[in-house]
Amino acid sequence: MTRAYPEIPLTGAVVAVTGAARGIGLATAQRFAKRGARVAIGDLDGAAATDAAGAIGPQARGYQVNVTERDSFEEFVDAAERDLGAVDVLVNNAGIMPIGPFLDEREEVSATTFDVNVFAHMHAARILAPRMIRRGRGHIVNVTSAAGRLHSPGLATYTASKHAALAFSRSLREEIRPHGVSVTAVLPSAVNTQLVDGIPLGFIRFGVIPPSMVARRIVATVRSRPPLAGAPIGMTPLLAAANLVPERLWLLGRRIVNADRTMGPIDRDARAQYDARIDANLRAAP
Repeated sequence: MTRAYPEIPLTGAVVAVTGAARGIGLATAQRFAKRGARVAIGDLDGAAATDAAGAIGPQARGYQVNVTERDSFEEFVDAAERDLGAVDVLVNNAGIMPIGPFLDEREEVSATTFDVNVFAHMHAARILAPRMIRRGRGHIVNVTSAAGRLHSPGLATYTASKHAALAFSRSLREEIRPHGVSVTAVLPSAVNTQLVDGIPLGFIRFGVIPPSMVARRIVATVRSRPPLAGAPIGMTPLLAAANLVPERLWLLGRRIVNADRTMGPIDRDARAQYDARIDANLRAAP
């Protein structure tokens, strides 16, 4: 078994990031590029991916990719490796978060949430992990969520998908560790992107972190290769402790801070752009 993962210097490294035309993905691509990496920006919105790459500079390329389809994902990886070189780091960042009561959620929305948030990570592993293993090094980052360690009304499908993604990341990490390839799951708290648009956060909004904070944590994992990385720092032990809280105390705490805001009322006008992106994923679903 490999005792230490082979080093991946960021200068000259090739990094592929999905869902990178905006939000966490874009901030991550920008940070890698500033550290000297060549970056492949993948997004369902190919034009937005190209624009994002143009804004970063000549070391970035934009590609259209539907992460729910293995063939599309493989075409993205093949094109990135043809244009930039063998992928050293993959950041599976693409994700969707439908919000509202589960019994009001359409079945196709539930299925697509798992396609994007879970099965896309599996497609990525099947495509890239063997290539990394052959080269004897590589790093895969799966951006899950603090929701992967918690539960919340109004986010039943989302939290279920993030629990699955986290369990997959931990299991895959142990399988491919002997080959010098690492897997890290990054668990952000609520992030100030379109993901939280329309949710009546109230004073909780002051605890919402910027995408740049998550990007810093993602980039830092290339050096440290941890199994889990919380954003902000300290998130993972806090989440572990939360699971020890008895249900009665948990529900009392939720009432005190009015944590059930995800049950609504949701401002659908404010969330229109994000809901349109979910609809785009539905249309692209296999």
